[in-house]
Amino acid sequence: MFLLSGCSDRPALEPLSADAVVLAFGDSLTYGTGSSPDKSYPALLEKKLQRKVINAGVPGETSRGGLQRLPALLERYQPELVIICHGGNDILRRLDPVQTENNLRRMIALARHNGAQVVLLAVPEFSLFLEPAPFYTRLAEQNRVPLLENSLSEILSSNRLKSDRVHPNAEGYRQLADDIYRLLRTASRNTI
Repeated sequence: MFLLSGCSDRPALEPLSADAVVLAFGDSLTYGTGSSPDKSYPALLEKKLQRKVINAGVPGETSRGGLQRLPALLERYQPELVIICHGGNDILRRLDPVQTENNLRRMIALARHNGAQVVLLAVPEFSLFLEPAPFYTRLAEQNRVPLLENSLSEILSSNRLKSDRVHPNAEGYRQLADDIYRLLRTASRNTI
């Protein structure tokens, strides 16, 4: 379901403070396209975490646009944690994967420079098997951030969990929120 890079040397998260702000940053998968706003993964995760989760998803945005937008959000919200789910539109538009990887690497660096911890969600390549794009694993390993590797691939492989070929439905977003919550608990040694 998810990967915490490495075996015994997994990247860990510090426990979130009681008044922590979490920034869910991405494109339509973060926004909740395919369901209603109250059923997006950030809205559902906010209830599970009992902390403010900002839905900073912009449908149709590429990683280049996200990279330009992120600094203002970091300054405005001062999040303790940034969940990055970006790159899907780059993949769909067949943009250069090296540039997408570099944009995501810079997002991770920006978040950390602003004092936030980072979790990365892998988006699948839209092929026969819906495997996660390989650069997500590289980024997680190189930057030592927890990675939710296969959740979106599994959700989008199930007709029961998707609203169209690239977006979950309400049940799919519920599963994604559950998977993110489990990842956060595991990475913080169940202290969230």
